[in-house]
Amino acid sequence: MTLILTGFAVLLIMIMIFRIPIAFSMGVVGFFGFAVLNGLTWDNIDSFRWKIPLSMASNRIIDTVQDYGLSIIPLFILMGNLITRSGLSKELYNASYAFLCHRKGGLAMATIVACGGFSAVSGSSLATAATMAKVSMPPMRKYGYSDALATASIAAGGTLGILIPPSVMLIVYGLLTETSIRELFAAGLIPGILGIILYLGAVKYTVWRDPKAGPSAERMSWRDRLQALKGVRDILGLFALVMGGIYLGIFTPTEAAGIGAGGAFIIALLRRSLSLSALFKTLADSARTSATLFVIVIGALIFSDFINRAGLPSMMVDFVLSMDVAPIMVIFVILMIYIILGMVLESFSMLLLTIPVFFPIVAELGYSLVWFGVVAVIVVEISLITPPVGMNVFVLSSIIKDVRTGTIFKGVLPFWIADLLRLLIVVVLVPLSLWLPSLIYD
Repeated sequence: MTLILTGFAVLLIMIMIFRIPIAFSMGVVGFFGFAVLNGLTWDNIDSFRWKIPLSMASNRIIDTVQDYGLSIIPLFILMGNLITRSGLSKELYNASYAFLCHRKGGLAMATIVACGGFSAVSGSSLATAATMAKVSMPPMRKYGYSDALATASIAAGGTLGILIPPSVMLIVYGLLTETSIRELFAAGLIPGILGIILYLGAVKYTVWRDPKAGPSAERMSWRDRLQALKGVRDILGLFALVMGGIYLGIFTPTEAAGIGAGGAFIIALLRRSLSLSALFKTLADSARTSATLFVIVIGALIFSDFINRAGLPSMMVDFVLSMDVAPIMVIFVILMIYIILGMVLESFSMLLLTIPVFFPIVAELGYSLVWFGVVAVIVVEISLITPPVGMNVFVLSSIIKDVRTGTIFKGVLPFWIADLLRLLIVVVLVPLSLWLPSLIYD
């Protein structure tokens, strides 16, 4: 146990104090921890003692790079980048704007709905927030929206990108826990839609308290609304093709990712938004992001090998089972740990550090790992707008330089409470997440 605690302490010091990337921090701690477990000490540092950890690390690297299932990550990332390049984010906002602009806070509502739609093809929270900030902030300022409500709706709406499928975060969770990505995608859809609804409620609450924070715009005619809907036919069709094919069992998630990337490429060509230089930049960005995620996954797997070899998951399971408490209380304790960690750790780091420890406990308690994946990602969503680390808030602050970070955090509070309410609903009503996975075809 001492070695495990020392490993976690060194890992946190490397990440938080020395700012070493999490992939290398987890890989280094996992490698040396595994070596110590296999007899390496200062007195016997010889070539034989290095063979076991070197073999473990090299096997992890080779197996990960050669894993066909991991090709889903670069393909979905490429799909999201091509969609972003096509300018469909503006079309999504225009369609949402056409139906909601005449309401109090309607432009903020349109931003959230557009974020949800963009999330359905991008799978990235930070990309959603950064893209929608450029699209939705100018009209909200034109109509006199408060900076707090305008920026908070973008920051909160952006968090939907890591839950609504195709979600890169759910893919990584599935890889770490060996859970069906297809079922995780199905499980994330209803909680994602619930998040949109509760965020709309948060906007309504904000403008109820302060009507000047979100004035209404002119009502648009039905002719204009139908015209706006024509602009999103491509993205709706692509989402229906990719997700419908997965849910109906027509093709696997990896095949769906390939079809999605191909469809996004065709859409970009038809919209004449993809020059040769733009295509090269899109491919380079996708490769760079994919390589980063692969390195992170490899580091996480090496660290997971260390803590599994040290027996931490089994020790945690034995400790939990020895406590005379209801299983749901254990889940609430885990969620409290997540919320606290979310105040000091970046979201992806938090997921990678905790999942290898917590998922054996959840499985032993009899809960579905698909359900827990959705719960874990929702908590990660909350961390994206939780001070002082909230990554979405700092992304917005870097893009919209004349709005203070404190102003954004103040505006985010109703959305943060809405997220906690959604988390409680998903935890208590387990079938809410598992209903769609139970319907998908084999």
